[in-house]
Amino acid sequence: MPIYEYRCECGERFDVLTRFAERDKAQVCPACESTKTRVLVSSFAVAGGGEQASLGEFSGETSGGGCACGGACSCGSPN
Repeated sequence: MPIYEYRCECGERFDVLTRFAERDKAQVCPACESTKTRVLVSSFAVAGGGEQASLGEFSGETSGGGCACGGACSCGSPN
């Protein structure tokens, strides 16, 4: 189930873990207990480096970059 962010008419923002089908249903505000709430359009971030870190674990090499020389220049020259 996804987590949806809501805003109440009192200005309080809160998160609710609910099914997609119930996201537009009015939720109870934890601050004032009102049901006059709206679901907000939220964005999310993805932290980078996950795939890059995995590739380093399987390559068996401990280079400093993407090039054979240990740099990120793609020259193909050994150090």
